[in-house]
Amino acid sequence: MIPASVRFPPEVVLAHAAAQIPEPGVLPGGCRYEPKWDGFRVTIVSDAVVSLWSRRGSDLTGIFPEIAAAGRQLPTGSLFDGELVIWQDDRLSFEALLRRQSTGARGAGRLSRELPASLVLFDVLALDGTDVRRLAYDERRELCELALEHVRPPIALSPMTRDKSVADGWFADMAPAGIEGLVVKGGAQRYLPGRRLWIKVKRRETVDVVIGAVIGPIERPEAVVVGLVVDGELRIAGQSAALRPEQARSLGELLRPPTGEHPWPEVLSPGRLGPFSSAQEPVRLTLVEPVVAEVSADSARTATSFRHSVRFVRVRPDEPLPS
Repeated sequence: MIPASVRFPPEVVLAHAAAQIPEPGVLPGGCRYEPKWDGFRVTIVSDAVVSLWSRRGSDLTGIFPEIAAAGRQLPTGSLFDGELVIWQDDRLSFEALLRRQSTGARGAGRLSRELPASLVLFDVLALDGTDVRRLAYDERRELCELALEHVRPPIALSPMTRDKSVADGWFADMAPAGIEGLVVKGGAQRYLPGRRLWIKVKRRETVDVVIGAVIGPIERPEAVVVGLVVDGELRIAGQSAALRPEQARSLGELLRPPTGEHPWPEVLSPGRLGPFSSAQEPVRLTLVEPVVAEVSADSARTATSFRHSVRFVRVRPDEPLPS
């Protein structure tokens, strides 16, 4: 049985962002580097039945029946932490995961054949009915390796290295496969649910977008709402992180109210600002005359939107709007 000390739905350790890959001695017990998978963070429980839980506490068992079936390979009384992913054309496809999720259990059997998922495990919370979260990461990793030694796809153990030069190579070389970056953990760290103990380092790039609206007053915006031109249409693609005071001041001097009909509404439902927007209520926009800008964005995106907030860099008023 899963020990009573583990609450359900299971809560996981979190990570905080860093701009650079940390040096080996930054975390307690030394740094352990793993690829950052572009998927759904999940926990999988193997007990009398196998169940699959999202980070937010949703039961995903019926949506991914192929993973639940493969989970019967795991030791009884175990609980593992990992990432649910889908490979398409040798690259991770987050869009395919969203399709699986939106279809739900109704079409799960068909989609499990058309868009089969895989589960990459990287930590263990309970094993053989024992709560192992108090153990150091290095000890938990050893338990993972032993427990998963004979487990076959679609479940696999995530790679890990203690060598920063190897991690640097992964960061650069795994980009074509859709790996977002690295997650770094301390060899002596215990598993403390809800705490931001780990470090995530994401690959970022500068992208040209169109600012079509802001949040807050036009003369001192709080954040920008950005768009991308898709099939000749300017579509909302996400929003920026909060602007610094000097950014808000200089941007407010350049922005102007729209001079004609604007393609965007003045009020948005929360989901329109991206799959992972934290907005819970409708968002009121201050529409502006569209202008090209540069933003810094991580690699997590769909074909038409950014999945996380972007960082505003600068306005490009000299650049013509894309058509």
